[in-house]
Amino acid sequence: MVKTFLCLSLLLCLSAAAEDSPPVYRDEASLPKNWPKPGPYNQVSQKTYPAYRAAFTDGKGTTGAFWRLFRHIQRNDIPMTAPVEMAMKDGSMTSMAFLYQNIEVGTTGPDGEKIQVRDVPALKALSYTWMGPRNKKSLKKAKEALEKALGEKNLTAKSFRLLGYNGPRTPKKKRTHELQAIL
Repeated sequence: MVKTFLCLSLLLCLSAAAEDSPPVYRDEASLPKNWPKPGPYNQVSQKTYPAYRAAFTDGKGTTGAFWRLFRHIQRNDIPMTAPVEMAMKDGSMTSMAFLYQNIEVGTTGPDGEKIQVRDVPALKALSYTWMGPRNKKSLKKAKEALEKALGEKNLTAKSFRLLGYNGPRTPKKKRTHELQAIL
């Protein structure tokens, strides 16, 4: 009985310690060539991104957009990368994109009526990274941190995007996201 109690106590302590451990990025898919890793967590940082190629579709229905893009990369033998990019306006997704490994993979142009493959020029962004669910509360916290940093640096965002790095097999509390103000 004492052994059982001690084992349960130890498991609870280890579990609590694991919950309090700092966020760590779970690499589920390759990042595009020269793409920076997400982070640092829970703070704003400035990042530089290389030019990249991506397949874009409108943001109507997050699940529908995801599966439309997934069928596109399967049909064209394009390996899955992370992150998935979502353009944001007024708290809503306006488009979704799957990034290619580099600008030499695939070709640009339309793929049917709902997908457009295009090259995106190199860019700079202010980024707020967090681990956990993507919901109104987390998006609000990230956007407030970015807006504060933009004000302090006297910068104006051209647009906002959300990067999601993990798939559905990763528990929501372990998923990495970045909300970014594109400069």
